[in-house]
Amino acid sequence: MTTPTQSPPETPDRDGAFPRLGEGQIDPLSRNGERRRTEAGEVLFRQGDRGYDFFVVLDGKVAIRDGDGPEARLVAVHGAGRFLGELSLLTGQAAFFTAEVVEPGEVLVVPVERLRERALLDPVLGDLILRAYVLRREFLIGLGAGLKIVGSRFSPDARRLREFTARNRLPHRWMDVEDDPEAEALLHRLGVAPGETPIVIWAGQVMRNPSSAELARAIGLKVPGAPSTAVDLVVVGAGPAGIAAAVYGASEGLATVLLDAVAVGGQAATTSRIENYLGFPSGISGPELAERGAIQAEKFGAKINVPCATTGLEQRDGQYVVRYDDARKVSTRALLIATGARYRKLDVPRLEDFEGAGVYYAATEMEAMLCRGDPVAVVGGGNSAGQATLFMSRQAPTVRLIIRHDDLGRDMSRYLVDRIARTRNVEVVACTEVRELVGDSALEALVAADLRSGEQRRIEARALFVFIGADPHTGWLGGQVELDTTGFILTGSSAVPRREQGLEPSMLETSLPGVFAAGDVRSGSVKRVASAVGEGAMAVQLVHAHLQARRPLAGA
Repeated sequence: MTTPTQSPPETPDRDGAFPRLGEGQIDPLSRNGERRRTEAGEVLFRQGDRGYDFFVVLDGKVAIRDGDGPEARLVAVHGAGRFLGELSLLTGQAAFFTAEVVEPGEVLVVPVERLRERALLDPVLGDLILRAYVLRREFLIGLGAGLKIVGSRFSPDARRLREFTARNRLPHRWMDVEDDPEAEALLHRLGVAPGETPIVIWAGQVMRNPSSAELARAIGLKVPGAPSTAVDLVVVGAGPAGIAAAVYGASEGLATVLLDAVAVGGQAATTSRIENYLGFPSGISGPELAERGAIQAEKFGAKINVPCATTGLEQRDGQYVVRYDDARKVSTRALLIATGARYRKLDVPRLEDFEGAGVYYAATEMEAMLCRGDPVAVVGGGNSAGQATLFMSRQAPTVRLIIRHDDLGRDMSRYLVDRIARTRNVEVVACTEVRELVGDSALEALVAADLRSGEQRRIEARALFVFIGADPHTGWLGGQVELDTTGFILTGSSAVPRREQGLEPSMLETSLPGVFAAGDVRSGSVKRVASAVGEGAMAVQLVHAHLQARRPLAGA
């Protein structure tokens, strides 16, 4: 253990990640907790612990370590006035680090529920803590702290686990057995054969190829059981529309359940920066927006169930029943479909060989860690491609944005077009499409063709980010609601079967009464975060109207 004479220096603040509380903030908190003395070497909580308390350092120093024991990597050191913890404290996840006293002193210990009560009375304090925790989560992700995933980049299960941890913003380190000697040595020490990978190492345990649900349970992601009685509203899809509906539904007294197959945030959570969202003049990252929304929804009582894939919908006894992929079911009086759309894949040979090993469908800190300092390419002409281009321009020496037409402003917002034009290390490659991916075990380059001349060129790229449009996620509905010719859900006056029955559906209502659609999955929707949030909020008012009318289900 660290002794007082070895006490490391306090970590400097990083843009608000490590703020110091003043006496005017600590004194009110003291009424919600208790002060106690600490000794050098004392562990306040360990990596993997759940339900740990909120600590404020009043005197002395506390070290944050990635793991347990004296050889664990030092992450940060907090002195007097600093508070401990990160986002897991608010979300109920396990601690991603160990907090060890390295200089004796005193701490204030506040139970989490008491902290929530205090934050409601002091929103300035609450926002300070939340912002610091969001930044600390980004800090841990950037360090590669937390759990370890060991496997081959060519393994579908390894790609599944990496996508799950990335989309859920879980701090982790990826170790590739294909080219990382440390990964091979670690497997040897653990007695794990390469064929038994991928493995996840977390809080002293080794998990062999866990399912996403098993990993979620181990890390403390909330996967509650299906309610035994019918709820008022089930929201399927936890993108901006779904999160907004969960917030407004729960805050207005509806028993609300939010489901998502992968993670909270939807496609917005794969966006590094949203700069045209009202109220955030300097922009906000998609993951931060999602995390804040999820915490807000839970504060009002919404039940978030992730990961939880839906596989079917049926009518029963005047209600709707949503089936889960693990055979569970939930009954509801109203349903909101907010499943969004999924990015399309390039039609090129060997694409699957490079997915997760150079080809990505999101541009966040997770992906940036894998290709920082290397040339990259982005395919797509919409806002997502533009945002990815600008984000990666800060990480990569060169970024080539590849579009099939000659007008970048055709599908992209003007502010993004202008910023791309002013960014020196970005080259827009117009009237071009990718024909081939080059590389052995990892992506090395692209072969692209000029659509006007047919001439082909090699583009050096260690990473390719693909944003070429999206397909609606509606297959699980089994054709029970009316779709347009491209597979998006028809709502309102376009839901023709309802008009034939002499019933006029409300604006967001589908061809099934009491079933609504919002966000990108809805036919004719504006593909913007703000509009999705607005539709999610509007849907709750329409759900209220439906429940008050208590109209019988057609065919029930």
